[in-house]
Amino acid sequence: MRDYHVHPGYSIDAEPFGIDEYCRKAIDIGLSEICFTTHLEVDPQRKHLDWFVRIAGGIVPMDDLVWLDVYFQDIEDARRKWSAHGLQVRAGIEVGYDPGQEKAIERVVRGYPFDFVMGSVHCLEHLAISSKKESRLYFPGRQMLAGVGEYFMLLSKAVSSGLFDCIGHLDLYRRHGRHYWGPEISRAYAEFAEPVLKTIAARGMSLEVNTSGLRRGLNDFHPSRDIIELAVDSGVRLFTLGSDAHRLTELGLGLDSALELLAGYGIEPVSYLLRQPV
Repeated sequence: MRDYHVHPGYSIDAEPFGIDEYCRKAIDIGLSEICFTTHLEVDPQRKHLDWFVRIAGGIVPMDDLVWLDVYFQDIEDARRKWSAHGLQVRAGIEVGYDPGQEKAIERVVRGYPFDFVMGSVHCLEHLAISSKKESRLYFPGRQMLAGVGEYFMLLSKAVSSGLFDCIGHLDLYRRHGRHYWGPEISRAYAEFAEPVLKTIAARGMSLEVNTSGLRRGLNDFHPSRDIIELAVDSGVRLFTLGSDAHRLTELGLGLDSALELLAGYGIEPVSYLLRQPV
């Protein structure tokens, strides 16, 4: 079993557990592979909110890329330590896509030896729809199809940018949007998703099956089971599994259910090494 969406303490929205602690936990729960995906946010309008990482208990600016040297050394130390215990440790990053910031993203993802680069849409109109607090500023009074359409428009740009190996937690808008738009939100993808999924397939990208929705009241994955079926029908054959852990107790949660779902399509989840699926 492998977990390809893990936020160690470098991510400021995660609890301050280190890479070594996550590796020890991974061994304890029987994982064979763990990929760390610290947040990288690039929206200039949110610089005062998001552009930070945690190092050695302190908060430092994310755009001072010295932190990446520390991050990679930390991961390399973990590789050497834990490989003898049968654990593969991968260096990844989760990029919050913002249109117009492709050069800033490229500077990081092509400038460092990542194994895995995941692209996600966290914000609409510079508001974090992943945040319960900020969602109150986005969803009320907004037409559902307009909001979902905006999400897929950004997602399409992220996919077409060529910067990412994988798309993370597609349909994230359901997390908090369901409280404002009701159950119809689960079907709102129908007008928008298929072209994006076909482009993911054509580019040989992967789609994450993110299990965080199982523990956040959705009783479903991101993307939904229906979208996963549409993805398979659209030609997507590469999928990763991710718990989206932001604390030790979340590591690996729900991966068995996601693995079972993919097995029903005859699909094994993929791993990455130096940005190549293996």
